Amino acid sequence: MITTENRTNLLASKQHFEILDGLRGVAAIVVVIYHFMEIAITNYNKNFLSHGFLAVDFFFCLSGFVIAYAYDSRAPHIGITQFFKLRLIRLHPLVVIGSVLGLITFLVDPYSDLYDVYGLGKTFLLFLSSVFLIPYPAMPERYTNLFCLNAPAWSLFWEYIANIFYIIVLYRLGKKKLIPLVVIGAVCLCYVAVRATNVGGGWGGQNFWDGGARVLYSFTAGMLVYRLNWIIKNRLGFLGMIVLLLAAFLVPFNDKYNFITEPILVLFYFPLLVALGAGATLNPSFKKICNLSGEISYPLYMVHYPFVWIFLTYVAEVQPAASSLWVVIPVSVLLLIIFSYLVMKFVDIPLRRYLKEKFLNHNRK
Repeated sequence: MITTENRTNLLASKQHFEILDGLRGVAAIVVVIYHFMEIAITNYNKNFLSHGFLAVDFFFCLSGFVIAYAYDSRAPHIGITQFFKLRLIRLHPLVVIGSVLGLITFLVDPYSDLYDVYGLGKTFLLFLSSVFLIPYPAMPERYTNLFCLNAPAWSLFWEYIANIFYIIVLYRLGKKKLIPLVVIGAVCLCYVAVRATNVGGGWGGQNFWDGGARVLYSFTAGMLVYRLNWIIKNRLGFLGMIVLLLAAFLVPFNDKYNFITEPILVLFYFPLLVALGAGATLNPSFKKICNLSGEISYPLYMVHYPFVWIFLTYVAEVQPAASSLWVVIPVSVLLLIIFSYLVMKFVDIPLRRYLKEKFLNHNRK
């Protein structure tokens, strides 16, 4: 465990947690594979990656840790407006990019005629709601997702809510006041698990508030890991942490026990992984991989799902053989990783650089 003196040095040097970056990328790839697999194998009990959706809870926990680390000491000085600018510049370009891709695939999907069903007016509303992160669960054909053009945007909606509460309230709370909030979040999450038999909600109109419970607990738990200095020194390294992370997503899906196993993973296991990942020693040979993995994680998360919608209609219309899907899915995942990298390098990074220069007076995040 890091001592108080070491923590002061850590803050002074603003250490970059490369292994946590690497794990973020691994979790993003898991999400992409999970989204394909849940279409290919609709019976979750037979799907080896049925708990891939829990990567979102890991993201929330990791986000709480990173936001607290990056802004706890800066928040009183930068103010609310500057904080919002920083977060918008970091997050929103890919929200818009994902929305544009969602609109394009909505219009050109060769296996769907949904545009003919919804027309110009409603399609425009779907696009605006996606760009401005306004929940609009208007499409039963897409399971009343909050954001029908780019489904993963639901978690960005809750991420924004968490960020707003952070700069207004949470950064001001000391450790003693934060702990009751974490406990309240845990209770809410357990209630959701019992009521819904799992913690996988938050993405649709029918389970909207479940997302609030998920982000309330995991984001504040991540903050608490940082605030209580739960950074556990270890020699697991990047590969060891990957194994521990994947173990959570590979836990067998069981309708009878999900309401127990899933809260255990979210309440205890993911905060532990963040603590271990922050304290793990990185082999220098994995540094570039971790950095690239972290950089590509958010672009991959935000641009992959428009193409998953096409995969969904392809499976529904063509009904391909399982042997074909075992080729289509890996190839699609690989192409999406490459595509995400290109989007990051040639669109997202230049756009963020431009916005920083224009709106932040050359101040860096």
